Amino acid sequence: MTNQEAEPLTYTIRFSLRDDRGRAMSNTEETVASVGAGKTVRRTLEPGGYPADGMLDAGRVRILGVDRVPSDEAPAPVGSCPASGLRLTADQGDAAMGLRVVGLHLENCGSRAYALEGYPVVQLIDAEHRPVDGVEILRGTDGIPMAGGDGGPPRPVTLRPGESAVSGLAWRNTTEFGEAVNVPYVRVRAEAGSAPVMVAPHLDLGTTGELGVRAWQKDETAPDGGTGESGSGRPGAQGPYGRPSSS
Repeated sequence: MTNQEAEPLTYTIRFSLRDDRGRAMSNTEETVASVGAGKTVRRTLEPGGYPADGMLDAGRVRILGVDRVPSDEAPAPVGSCPASGLRLTADQGDAAMGLRVVGLHLENCGSRAYALEGYPVVQLIDAEHRPVDGVEILRGTDGIPMAGGDGGPPRPVTLRPGESAVSGLAWRNTTEFGEAVNVPYVRVRAEAGSAPVMVAPHLDLGTTGELGVRAWQKDETAPDGGTGESGSGRPGAQGPYGRPSSS
């Protein structure tokens, strides 16, 4: 992995591992943290038990995609806690009948209580890390068809150590007249003034020009006050675990 940019970047590479007949057996991710400007890092991909015969060579690996974010906004390793005491994550989301929902999760991994109220602050970012214009960021998802209600106005949330809050991004990928908009990255702040976190949910916004953002709520679904990273931003919903990020 070679960083050709002028700042340190953290890379996440998504691989598909194939068997001896070329069939996809599993997908996996590898993160290469803090590659300095102009630097090259080489690593060996471990099979992790796939393919079933234990053999892994270049012919059995396909690169599905590469995400890159500034290292000072990059995901915190699983099990670590940023200096702020807050860990912000985005899951891989849910998709059904044109509706897309990606959950945002805020874990208090520090030693003191943290209070917030309202909505995450989000900025859409393109593949070259430039702001994406022309998409309206809505407070709430009432205006997104089939996204469901938001359960009333924002309420104060206090997170004790080990507790989490959940928000979410919702949109429809309807494509009609005009050029479809695809947004690989979203820069997220837990609230105004918080440190930014760049996540890579790959939003296929179609031509709707709208993205709804849910207010923070206490995550009552997380077991033992954990991160709740398996949800999709819908209170009580369960979905796939996604890529973590720190704030």
